[in-house]
Amino acid sequence: MRMDTGLDTGPMLLGEAMPIGADDTAATLQDRLARLGARLIVEALARGPSLQAHVQPAEGVTYAHKIDKAEAVIDWQRPAAVIERRLRAFDPFPGCTAEMAGQPLKVWRGRVAQVDAEATPGSVLSAGPGRLVVACGGPARQALEILEVQVPGGRRMPAREWLQRAGAAPH
Repeated sequence: MRMDTGLDTGPMLLGEAMPIGADDTAATLQDRLARLGARLIVEALARGPSLQAHVQPAEGVTYAHKIDKAEAVIDWQRPAAVIERRLRAFDPFPGCTAEMAGQPLKVWRGRVAQVDAEATPGSVLSAGPGRLVVACGGPARQALEILEVQVPGGRRMPAREWLQRAGAAPH
């Protein structure tokens, strides 16, 4: 885009849409967009003055404020699908956090799980064998199966490994 006085408001010279995959994180999307941007800048430089500038549409424009760590605390009242998308959006920074088994835990990956019964959001529905499922708000009988976690000062690990190390079901 051409520079102007606003924040990312100049006319566009070249663009290309890219779908966001169901398993994309902020990190994987950033990597794909960087490769796309590199290809497009080479193309734009090669085409030079023949590029036509197009005014950006004003509709649908939003300002994305800097993510605050306080936003990373998982709100179990939200639907499981919303929490799962936040996990992906906050990876690699700041990561989502929850308290499990009396300790802070970063939750890196999860998936929506169908469950047999409704429960209070935030309650652990299953903690074994090798499966950690937490009740969420939103659609009935949906929960979040936690797939990857990290303890303070530790490395990322599959939730089943954390459960084995914890030796007991989290509450």
